[in-house]
Amino acid sequence: MTTPAPPAPSWRAWVIWGVGAAAYILAITNRTSLAAVGVDTADRFDADASTLSMFAVLQLGVYGFMQIPVGVLLDRYGARPIITIGMVLMAAGQLVMAFSPTVGIAIAARMLIGAGDAAVFPSVLRLIATWFPAQRAPVMVQLTGIFGQFGQIIAIIPLAALLNATTWSITFGSIAGLGVLFAVLVFAVIRNHPPDRAADVSVNTDTGAITVVTSAIDNRVGIRAAWSHPGTRLAFWSHFTTPFAGTAFIMLWGIPFLTAGEGRTRAEAAGITTVLVLAGILIGPFMGALSSRLPHLRSRALVLPTIAVQMVAWLVVIVWPQPAPLWLLLLLVIALATGGPASMIAFDHARTHNPRHRLSTATGITNSGGFLAGLLAIFLIGLALDLQGAGTPATFTLEAFRLAFLTQVPLWLVGAFFIAYERKRTRIHIGLDQPKRPRRG
Repeated sequence: MTTPAPPAPSWRAWVIWGVGAAAYILAITNRTSLAAVGVDTADRFDADASTLSMFAVLQLGVYGFMQIPVGVLLDRYGARPIITIGMVLMAAGQLVMAFSPTVGIAIAARMLIGAGDAAVFPSVLRLIATWFPAQRAPVMVQLTGIFGQFGQIIAIIPLAALLNATTWSITFGSIAGLGVLFAVLVFAVIRNHPPDRAADVSVNTDTGAITVVTSAIDNRVGIRAAWSHPGTRLAFWSHFTTPFAGTAFIMLWGIPFLTAGEGRTRAEAAGITTVLVLAGILIGPFMGALSSRLPHLRSRALVLPTIAVQMVAWLVVIVWPQPAPLWLLLLLVIALATGGPASMIAFDHARTHNPRHRLSTATGITNSGGFLAGLLAIFLIGLALDLQGAGTPATFTLEAFRLAFLTQVPLWLVGAFFIAYERKRTRIHIGLDQPKRPRRG
């Protein structure tokens, strides 16, 4: 007997998801809005590399910190008000950024953007859970993530072009205006749940079971209980190690490296960075399919090779005797593009090795790994540039960038070690391997 296909979602569900997904695209644009204008930011605020890195470090830090409050608020109020508030916070942050007179105020503006950004993606996931059948949720989540990446392209190309054609205030004021418009659109269109239900619920169309959708934060089980499972630690280190190089490149240091270091034009740098985004979109479905086919070989066959590919690609670019040729830079960004899809395997680990009642806590722990490594990478690169006396756009050099990007190597090595270590412990825990017996004297 074949399982009947789930009924098609209503047109209203698609409209609500479409508005939510568009809001997520704008959130990614806000998140990466300094990606192509890092040099302009340093010039405007007379900031050295360490200070420039703090724009991204504190923004990501607030994003990570806000995950728990956002989950609790979603549980209480639903997606509509939370995503609206998120859009308003990002608009306020960009407006402050547009007219900020000092670097301190500008950094505070980026923290506002991080807080608003933190509200959007979890809210869209909640809309998927309440408006779509359970069987469609994985596909809708993947579609949302893929669409969101187009926000990076907007930040890299149109936003930089607008800045070159107008002024700083007009550029960031325009993003703030879009945020206000989307806040109105979200509040007008999005509803927490279908009108025939009194609460946020998800319906399994195979069984007819109705489940109340609760917050993504599991309050019943503490962090200590989730962390005690080696599978959770494996997930944490997998997410820690795979995406940080791409995050550091796309959020802050990629465009300055390509222009001031490698001598590429802004148009060439934007094109190379766009390849990174598009390659990640294309690689994602293949990585997901392989992860589902190789459940016991994810770390060995996918995660660790991804780390090796990224590290080797960077080392080749670093030791290249002259500015790297275009083909090598393209290979580099394609290698970096594997990090995002590989990082999603971490959530497969968390889901596989944790019971449902503590899955949300394990997922939160896993997600924090990528933010922590991204913060460290961005800050260490900026610090290394400053220590070499190459902390401003006028003093950026290829040699200084090469040494600065070497600071990523310890992060890869530490992460790879713990992935291998926790993989072994996880396999012992689930009975696939036997623990080593002590030798008899």
